[in-house]
Amino acid sequence: MLEQQLETFFGHTNFRQGQKEIITDILSGKDVLGILPTGSGKSICYQLPARILEGTTLVISPLISLMIDQVKQLIASGFKEVIAINSFLANSDRKQVFHDLSKYKLIYASPEMLQNNVFMEKLKKLTVSLFVIDEAHCISQWGHEFRPDYLKLNETINYLNHPPVLALSATATPEVQEDIVHQLDCPLMTRHIYSMDRDNIAFIVERFDHFNQKLEYAANLLKRFPVPTMIYFSSRNWTEQAVDILSKKLPNLRIAFYHGGMDQTDRMLVQQQFMNDQLDVICCTSAFGMGINKTNIRLVIHFHLPTQMESFIQEVGRAGRDGESSVSVVLVAPNDNQLPKRLIETELPTEAQSKNVISFITEHIHIQNNFRLVDTEMMKLFHLSETQWRFLKYQLEKHGMIKEGRILTDFHNPHHIESHITTLIKNRMQYKQEKLGALFEWVAGESCRRKNLFLSFQTDVNKPKYMCCDHCDFTFNQWNPTFNTIKNENIGWKKQLKQLFLQGINNEE
Repeated sequence: MLEQQLETFFGHTNFRQGQKEIITDILSGKDVLGILPTGSGKSICYQLPARILEGTTLVISPLISLMIDQVKQLIASGFKEVIAINSFLANSDRKQVFHDLSKYKLIYASPEMLQNNVFMEKLKKLTVSLFVIDEAHCISQWGHEFRPDYLKLNETINYLNHPPVLALSATATPEVQEDIVHQLDCPLMTRHIYSMDRDNIAFIVERFDHFNQKLEYAANLLKRFPVPTMIYFSSRNWTEQAVDILSKKLPNLRIAFYHGGMDQTDRMLVQQQFMNDQLDVICCTSAFGMGINKTNIRLVIHFHLPTQMESFIQEVGRAGRDGESSVSVVLVAPNDNQLPKRLIETELPTEAQSKNVISFITEHIHIQNNFRLVDTEMMKLFHLSETQWRFLKYQLEKHGMIKEGRILTDFHNPHHIESHITTLIKNRMQYKQEKLGALFEWVAGESCRRKNLFLSFQTDVNKPKYMCCDHCDFTFNQWNPTFNTIKNENIGWKKQLKQLFLQGINNEE
């Protein structure tokens, strides 16, 4: 029965590992935690139930580009009752969508939208038959992409009369899994945990005396293997510098950069070009890749390492989604751990920033009726990033200092609140430093990289489909990757943008 519906709606004749088990439990009304490796088709676990169940399926996802892509794909396949609601939806369009919300069977929303009272009131009037949390590790303070907005999901679930909950992630340690269940207050959650090890990906670490040697190595490797490739950097400037250098060394390859500081239109164009095999190499930050389902990426090169294993595994998992032989290459040089250390230090507010914000609120308590904490002004005044302010704002709301941007008059002992927040920040900082240390220990390890990489997540690993790692059996001399036919279309960017927008319009008709 389920196989028939899978073929009818999605054209697949068989389920992948874990999909049917998860969907069966969802349809029986259970709360489910699903941990499936990257590229294993997690979206089917809620898209198929959305077609089958009465009522509405609500998917909370931090990946705006992913939700937009999935909506376009679903509409193109004939599923019209789907919408993505996020910050890129124009106000005029948003009003119309809110008015017509009952027409949609599948609603994607960013976690920030759950703070929109109008949206929540409209949702309350619907029958939400399934509440989905994509990238569920974001709810855990121990997760590698912790997001304060996710901490309010339990309140939202209760507000919607606790529909069945599906929490999905590709990378969650047992500790993070427990925290997800705890934060969602779903103690009876059925767990479907599958190996995160992708058996078609080999691992290799290359060491250099100086970081400048890394790009020379990458250029030589791409000259030898001109395959679809992602190169990860932790710096926006480095992505752009790398494109300049590599383009000169590799004139026959089409190379572009992608980072969060680019214009949205430019990002969309680069992403679509890479997806359509009109680009060969992407030099990117972690802003690129989440939810990108390009099947033929053969090389994932880390010029810079992320801050912990989970991020690394997720980024590596973008390679070889078609099951063909692919390789993860890590390039390391002295002092490579300094950049991720600095990133960790800027993730949450400092002790001084927290203290200054609390003092500011305490000083303004008597004018609370005429005073509102505006997000952008608070960020500017105390030199806070958006992530830092969201974390602080959540903690201040939790401890009763503010509500909906207004200062409350009846909170007690601001010094106790300040102490609690400071301790919380210190604990997370220490935890993140330990996770970074574990990743660099893995890099320096002298035994099987596959086993050591997944040691924190599972008891054993899969038998490699091709080769394992540089400590066991892998060398590039023996690697014979699948080469895809390169599209040599060379049309102007304006024409390409026009084609993309026309494609989007046609998909929506």
